[in-house]
Amino acid sequence: MHKLLIALLFAGSLLAAATIYDFTLNSIDGAAAPLSAYRGKVLLVVNVASKCGFTPQYKELEALFERYKDRGLVIAGFPANNFMSQEPGTNADIKSFCSRTYGVTFPMYSKISVKGKDIAPLYEYLTRTQGGDIKWNFTKFLAGRDGNIIARFEPATKPDDPKVIAAIEKALAQ
Repeated sequence: MHKLLIALLFAGSLLAAATIYDFTLNSIDGAAAPLSAYRGKVLLVVNVASKCGFTPQYKELEALFERYKDRGLVIAGFPANNFMSQEPGTNADIKSFCSRTYGVTFPMYSKISVKGKDIAPLYEYLTRTQGGDIKWNFTKFLAGRDGNIIARFEPATKPDDPKVIAAIEKALAQ
């Protein structure tokens, strides 16, 4: 009975989530970091990994952040170890790798699960809202200034792809 009550409360909280701003996760340093802090910004949410064929996208994500941050773009990286253990390190390891290797300055969050029975509520919401289960690292979700998800880009779509740039520019103009 207790497990059923917890499951119902969890499901209810997902249904209550109206936008991406309704979620609070921990920063890579462990402090509570509500996504509502980015209210009014355009937010690109990416599940990342340090030992993946797509890991070089960190460089493109950082360049995108630098290019558009003054216009209101925020990139939020969510390390996840769901795919072939490609994010095995601790949060400190991940932070050091991202900073040292790619000069990442955009917000990074604590490692979470993006699929399966332990999926983080944020990713339960994202996958329910746009396109189903996460298939691999570096899946990108774009939220408009109102916090609603407006686009999803699969891992092979690079951050500097014209489709991504066009969607970001359109969202920033609104």
